[in-house]
Amino acid sequence: MPAKIRPPWRRRIVNISALCFLSLTITACSTVKDTFDFLPFINNGDDTVVNQEAAANLLAQGMEAYNTGNYYDALQAFNQILDQYPFSPQAVLAELRAADCHYYRGEYIEAKTLYQEFEERHPTHEAIAYVMFQIGMCDFKRTDRIDRDISGAQDAISDFSKLLRSFPHSPYTAEARAHITAAKEFLVNHEYFVAVFYVRTEQYEQAVHRLKYLLKRYPESAIAPKAKALLERLEAGNPPRWGLRRWLPDLHMPALKFWESDSNNKNSAPAK
Repeated sequence: MPAKIRPPWRRRIVNISALCFLSLTITACSTVKDTFDFLPFINNGDDTVVNQEAAANLLAQGMEAYNTGNYYDALQAFNQILDQYPFSPQAVLAELRAADCHYYRGEYIEAKTLYQEFEERHPTHEAIAYVMFQIGMCDFKRTDRIDRDISGAQDAISDFSKLLRSFPHSPYTAEARAHITAAKEFLVNHEYFVAVFYVRTEQYEQAVHRLKYLLKRYPESAIAPKAKALLERLEAGNPPRWGLRRWLPDLHMPALKFWESDSNNKNSAPAK
């Protein structure tokens, strides 16, 4: 049976369709290429590479401001590096120092977020022990008084404990332990403060329960002798009714047994 012969007009339509498809494909490729040519991380063979000299100059400006305590200008320079040259060799240090700037500006929540992001992106970086310590310091620093939010102290204990497990012999070990001790004393004082509140409101049974829990769990705490004396008064049926102020603990974070100033922390921070 003879093969079907396409009419000439049908062959012309097929040829025209093929040419249109080829033309659209070439145009689309060109459009995609033009679309992505402006991105700094696309190497299209032209001169669209990271301007190393500009990034280095910005880093130098940022570090000069940082080292003189001008954290606002330093942060502007570091953020400019991260915005314009995110894949430059200077970007990693800019990330770290941007977090430091927020920390020294007292912006602890912002700083903690940036430290955590740095840890996630660079888990094997040589500065990770420092970063983990600073995460703990962000929580420690936002701790205020025992009659207010105590989550900062709780989080700081968790942060510093993680550091000690990961880097038991880092340069920050001694200070991390000291901060854990202070934060635990802070939490014990909070427990004791609640017990005194129960005494003040004549809820003696709850106060006894709280004091027994405190002494059982934290027998070596600094507040333990005062807690024991108060418990004895309550159990003897002689609760203090006047002068309760003298039974109150210190409302603020206890002094550290080991201390290095923030300026020393800054100087000991890894340079790269």
